[in-house]
Amino acid sequence: MPVKNRYAELHAEITGWRRDFHAHPELMYEVHRTAARVAELLRGFGCDDVVEGVGRTGVVGVIRGKSQASGKVIGLRADMDALPIHEATGVAYASETPGMMHACGHDGHTAMLLGAAKYLCETRRFDGTAIVVFQPAEEGGAGGKAMVDDGLMERWGIQEIYGMHNMPGLPVGQFAIRPGALLASADEFEIVVTGKGGHAAMPHRAVDTTLVAAQILVTLQSVVARSVDPIKRVVLTVGTFETDSVASNVIAHSVKMKGTVRTLDGEYRSVAEARIREVAAGVAAAYGAQAEVTWEEGYPVTVNSPDETVYAAQVARMVAGDVDENVDPIMPAEDFSYMLEARPGAYIFVGNGDTAMCHHPEYNFDDEAIPAGASWYSGMVEARMPLG
Repeated sequence: MPVKNRYAELHAEITGWRRDFHAHPELMYEVHRTAARVAELLRGFGCDDVVEGVGRTGVVGVIRGKSQASGKVIGLRADMDALPIHEATGVAYASETPGMMHACGHDGHTAMLLGAAKYLCETRRFDGTAIVVFQPAEEGGAGGKAMVDDGLMERWGIQEIYGMHNMPGLPVGQFAIRPGALLASADEFEIVVTGKGGHAAMPHRAVDTTLVAAQILVTLQSVVARSVDPIKRVVLTVGTFETDSVASNVIAHSVKMKGTVRTLDGEYRSVAEARIREVAAGVAAAYGAQAEVTWEEGYPVTVNSPDETVYAAQVARMVAGDVDENVDPIMPAEDFSYMLEARPGAYIFVGNGDTAMCHHPEYNFDDEAIPAGASWYSGMVEARMPLG
């Protein structure tokens, strides 16, 4: 199961789809043009069924093999949404929408899965049913959860699910994966410190919330340093710090901080939340102030199932040769995690070469990765549901 010759024949066509998506990026759940085009193509390929509006704007295609005697159903997922970033690539097919671009390669993911769907519709050399899943709102909107909540797994009887993401820095068309935690959870917090505003020349008559908030910010770093097992991975970052003061000679009445906590170990999500609340309240009280913490739970840890990781790596090896089967986990988050909580499966990286990193204005998906990625998608169906 090397890179399939059919994808060499389809390469220009798949690249055309990808570049069209790239030129017309859409955000979050507002992927109406993209989803409509995906559905149109799937129907044109001859999918047995195409359903739109799953998880608001997701698209699901059903492809039945030459036989369904096995009763197996395998899901393949790609994400469709772009980012609110102004593109700086200078490519001929650059975004035509100011302030939006495909800066994470979801245009490539969608195009590769479409290529796999076309091939699977043509050949149907498998025993079972393939479900191709095109998801909105991966970039912060939890579209994966929305599709799961809309009955994705139950409605189509999905038993295993597989996904892919391009990886800048990994050679084009190469693959990397690991069992267990691959990407981090991502939770958000806000801390509002309230004290007593006053004149900067008379601090003894005020409760200086800027000082209190600064002490909280510094002390928060002890959560990772002293409340987390040193061999575990947790990142705590305060990204914004805003006072309600508008002048240098005014002591602010309140200060607002916002931050994020990332971890590869689910138990530390609750540990981090508890310690942040304790640190904020304790430090504020020591200075005569108050601190209110708001916690927003985000994407869970992306955890690859052991057996399904082996299957995914085997297919990747047949496509590309050597595969890194113990790649280091990384701290960005991914809402494919919700699908992996619902069903066993695996998420794999495919190389995007020496390009700008994802979420950068100069990022661009490398179309030379298309044959490998499409071959892996369709290979998962043929390998997990072989004929005969």
